[in-house]
Amino acid sequence: MTEWFEQWFGEEYLKLYPHRDEEDASAAVSLIGELVPLETRRVLDLACGPGRHAKLIRAAGGRVVGFDLSMPLLSRARHRMNPPLAVVRGDMRQLPFAAAVFDVVVNLFTSFGYFADDSQHRSVLRETKEVLVGGGRLVLDYFNSLSLVASLVGHEEREIGRQRVVIKRRLSDDARFVLKEMHLMDDGRQFVERVRLFMPDELEALVRGAGLEVERRFGDYDGSPLAEGSPRVIVFAKKP
Repeated sequence: MTEWFEQWFGEEYLKLYPHRDEEDASAAVSLIGELVPLETRRVLDLACGPGRHAKLIRAAGGRVVGFDLSMPLLSRARHRMNPPLAVVRGDMRQLPFAAAVFDVVVNLFTSFGYFADDSQHRSVLRETKEVLVGGGRLVLDYFNSLSLVASLVGHEEREIGRQRVVIKRRLSDDARFVLKEMHLMDDGRQFVERVRLFMPDELEALVRGAGLEVERRFGDYDGSPLAEGSPRVIVFAKKP
């Protein structure tokens, strides 16, 4: 059975979101750089998408590799910089790297929580720990589920790119996932995103359960403390 993320993060995604959150990407990498050395470090951008963060990490001196499942997104990431970004295609649940090869792994802009079974999310974090050197850092940037649920907009209509799009959002029946339906009105197609609603403490527990030590938590890219109304949950963790 094909997973939703295998269908969605392709050419259509790039057309609908051609210039997504460049300002947030810059703020995220700035925050990382304040707390984790990037210059000359080997950095894995896990679920790198079209390479917004990877480009900035390289500019900060990081030796970055982009990793993603989507070939269209990897192609965009590779060719948005010169020389081209080193990229690898694969599934984050089984990373195709040797143990202890990266100093830093970043997983940014809610590029986690896509799987139906939490055992698969745990697998991602265990794999991440394996590819980190001792003392290496993980930066996990997720939406704050508390804030998202409180402000969820159920129905929205937009012009995105050249498409008229109707967006419907709701919680799953068991309240464990947020579902986002994208209806492309011009051609009748639709896509569904399904992302796990990890509460901040649940997310931290997953990181600790993988054998990583949580060092810091923030609620936004400006480094503000995590609070119930914060838009993000940004976890900095270390491999012992």
